[in-house]
Amino acid sequence: MATSDWLILLLVIVLFVFSIFLAMAEMAFARMSRIRAMALEEEGRKGAARLAKLLEHPERTINSLLLLVLVSQLTTASLLGILLERQFGAAGVIVGLVLQIVLFFVVGEAAPKTYAIQHTDRAALALSGFLWAVTNFAPLRFISRSLISAGNVLLPGKGIKDGPFVTEDDLRAMADAAADEEVIEREERQLIHSIFEFGDTVVREVMLPRPDMVAIEADATVEASIERAIEGGFSRIPAFEETTDNIVGLVYLKDLVRRARAGGGKESVRDSLRPAVFVPEQKRVAELLREMQSKQFHMAIVVDEHGGTAGLVTLEDLLEEIVGEITDEYDVAEPGVEHLAGGALRVPGKLPIDDLSEELDIELPDTEWDTVGGLVFNLLGHVPEPGETVAFEGLEFRTERVQGRRIQSVIITRLARPDREADDATVEAKHG
Repeated sequence: MATSDWLILLLVIVLFVFSIFLAMAEMAFARMSRIRAMALEEEGRKGAARLAKLLEHPERTINSLLLLVLVSQLTTASLLGILLERQFGAAGVIVGLVLQIVLFFVVGEAAPKTYAIQHTDRAALALSGFLWAVTNFAPLRFISRSLISAGNVLLPGKGIKDGPFVTEDDLRAMADAAADEEVIEREERQLIHSIFEFGDTVVREVMLPRPDMVAIEADATVEASIERAIEGGFSRIPAFEETTDNIVGLVYLKDLVRRARAGGGKESVRDSLRPAVFVPEQKRVAELLREMQSKQFHMAIVVDEHGGTAGLVTLEDLLEEIVGEITDEYDVAEPGVEHLAGGALRVPGKLPIDDLSEELDIELPDTEWDTVGGLVFNLLGHVPEPGETVAFEGLEFRTERVQGRRIQSVIITRLARPDREADDATVEAKHG
């Protein structure tokens, strides 16, 4: 071979080895999560701090790596084709094509990427310096950004200005993976999921409904109102005129106690009313929480689309959506989901549909109703008697206790052979 051919061969070998290096770096970085990198940093592992920093904007590193991989492999393939064509003519092109496919797939792609998958931490930490240099090499960064900008012009829609992005599902999956790898606690994973769900929740789903509200008449005496507040265990109570649809303000227990001690126990609470905040049922709880923080109020009256009182919501109700149930020594424990013999469930009528879906590991519709009682009530189409049943989504719902017009508890049983079409149309009335 001529001297130029030897130089081409040497360059092909160097670029091929470099492409192996790049394939390992690409897979190791793609498999590494920022949560894992931060955990390695806390352990004092060398290179982990750089990885955590790079993973704040992973698209910058990935774009640079992909550009280098493309240039390296195309250049290697072109030079190898030229070299073999010189040595063996047209047959050399075919030999070169087969050789490139085998070498690139087995040695240049499969082997290094398999190693990176099996030893992600070791590979990513070892290559962290190289990844940092690639990401912050100004000429390479400029070229990759320019090519992406060109793609934004050519491609329809909003383009890919910032390259790849992380979705909510990705973040949830990262939290699950971190919990599985014991990087974070199970409780922390649940907290992360609760935060995402918090952003999609509306006030109607977390409020205390009007029938459960403890309220007083605006003309009630201070002493009677104090007794009412103590019986209910509340420090704030809505005050109404005529009906609870007409809330005129809030009464604070501390204000009433102060007036009672000053000798005003027989006076009306009207003079102690504080302004009430009214919010619509569909207001997002995240927005309401920010308002409660900025305007410093702890309770809001929820109104429906007709202006009537739908219920009330407190700061504690909002926080419980994130951290779970908050109870103190004065709270009375309410029955929750109870597992019965044979796989049936006994649930309270006011159990949220989302909680039942999670318990049964299915997805029940919740657009027309928020609670199990609301679902059964709407499916039956009338106020049920104890013992009535209705089939829906492969489940049988049987009303166990009914108080007035409210469903207190329901027995839920999985049907042996759910028939979706029959479920949607069948309502059986059985009185026990």
